[in-house]
Amino acid sequence: MTDTASSRPRRKRATTSAPADGPAPDGSSRPAADRPAPPAPAAEERPESLFGRDSQFHRFFNDPRWALAMVRATVLEAAHPQIGAALIDNSTFVAHPWRRLHNTLVSLQRMFGDDDYTRQREAARLNRMHARLNGTDARNRPYDAMDPQVRAWVVATLFESSVTMCRLSGQPLDRSTMERLYAEFRAFHTVLGDGGGQLPPTIGEFWSYYDHMVEEELEDTEALRIILYKLFDHLPAPPLLDGLPTVWAAGRTLAGPVIGTITVASLPEPFRRRAGLPEIPGAQTLMQSAYMAAGLARFLPDTWLTTGSVADLLFQSPDFSDDAGRSGRSDRSGPDDPGAAAVTALRGRMKQAGALFRLVTSLPEQRGPAAETAPRRSADEFFTAVLDQTGDGYLDWPDLAAMARELSSRLDLDEPEETRLYNACADWWRELQAALDIDGDGRISKEEYAAAVPSLAGPALIRVAEVLFDATDTDGNQFIDADEYRALFRTGFGRTVAGADARYSRSAFVKDFLSFMSGRHRSTAYDPLLAGA
Repeated sequence: MTDTASSRPRRKRATTSAPADGPAPDGSSRPAADRPAPPAPAAEERPESLFGRDSQFHRFFNDPRWALAMVRATVLEAAHPQIGAALIDNSTFVAHPWRRLHNTLVSLQRMFGDDDYTRQREAARLNRMHARLNGTDARNRPYDAMDPQVRAWVVATLFESSVTMCRLSGQPLDRSTMERLYAEFRAFHTVLGDGGGQLPPTIGEFWSYYDHMVEEELEDTEALRIILYKLFDHLPAPPLLDGLPTVWAAGRTLAGPVIGTITVASLPEPFRRRAGLPEIPGAQTLMQSAYMAAGLARFLPDTWLTTGSVADLLFQSPDFSDDAGRSGRSDRSGPDDPGAAAVTALRGRMKQAGALFRLVTSLPEQRGPAAETAPRRSADEFFTAVLDQTGDGYLDWPDLAAMARELSSRLDLDEPEETRLYNACADWWRELQAALDIDGDGRISKEEYAAAVPSLAGPALIRVAEVLFDATDTDGNQFIDADEYRALFRTGFGRTVAGADARYSRSAFVKDFLSFMSGRHRSTAYDPLLAGA
């Protein structure tokens, strides 16, 4: 069992590059704008034919087995020392796993979709994001998310895990299909601007490369242990189930160890042996049974288990139908939409199941965050839920960078708006550090935050609110209208949200943002955005 993120030994933290026009807040990282970005491939080199609805990837994306394969791929990525260090220092996967999953699915949809313009914009966004992720791990080894070899390994794990999921479920890919799939993933890597040279050109050479990475390069990293032995055991409920914590906790207690066991059993045997991962009796049988059972879903109608519909369901908040009814507006769903009715019916069934569960088990009534009525929360709770985005028990630059990253992704910002937001958050970090870092260790503990001031709304935080308003107000009319409001505050791929039926002035927006970020008032808009799992 790995140590929790908050109890691990202190390391030299990430130098997540601050905005492009200046150094990181600690002064140790090269500005993102000065770092050479790989050139995008010329138009004639872009392999558009390997993307879109006819691609092999698109078929796998809606395959239930792919959920197991992606967990496996994530573990193999985390076992790479550079990726593992970047995850520990910068990622929100511990504190906000469902948000991280949602963003990953949206990114993959954009990269493998039909529209080349969308694909190029997403590749540029990913490159800007990765250019800001660099630092030094616990063993004083540098890591850099823009390292072409590191990015190649991420693509390799996605391909290999897709091939493995078919083999384990009794439906191995034939040679031509495997070669087609590999060409698609190499094209994905090429679109990112790495040139594709880091991935071998043929399937035969790929397996030699993969075996070398597994046997020589992967390590038993802290990130890997957290995913296998902490994340599943402590996984927070998705937004739809946020009001049923007892039912969720009971299901997670059973499912968490099973998912971990299945994942470990599916990893390459040489790596399991080197990493000292346990060999549980019956694990191989359980793993193959899980993959084969998931493979049976191919007999269901195609529209039943699409990734988009399942994700829409999971990421709808408990007040989804109420919001839709109050606003009277619709983007992808509304009060008369069949999807909204299905969510409402399902939630009613879940409440009935929860009541029956409590009756049988004699457990106390469930009260989740959605059922809270208090307008304020304690300083400790606000620190954990909102400020500590990476879940390591401290507030430092990577936490505010994660906020900027999430806000930029929600609004789909390009340069220079994205850099302006990062700049504003970097200034806010300096302001917080100067006011709250009592012991001068370069980070702010929960105790320092709670003891120093009950609220903090300095000029830098006001500037963050102003920049966020400007980024959201895309038409520049000094009001946030319904569509702009939904772009920022939606909690799923698309939804109607409360509050989107009236124009939002600059002063009202700034006031509400400051009230949430410094006064610790709960907010039906900002809580799902920055505090949601």
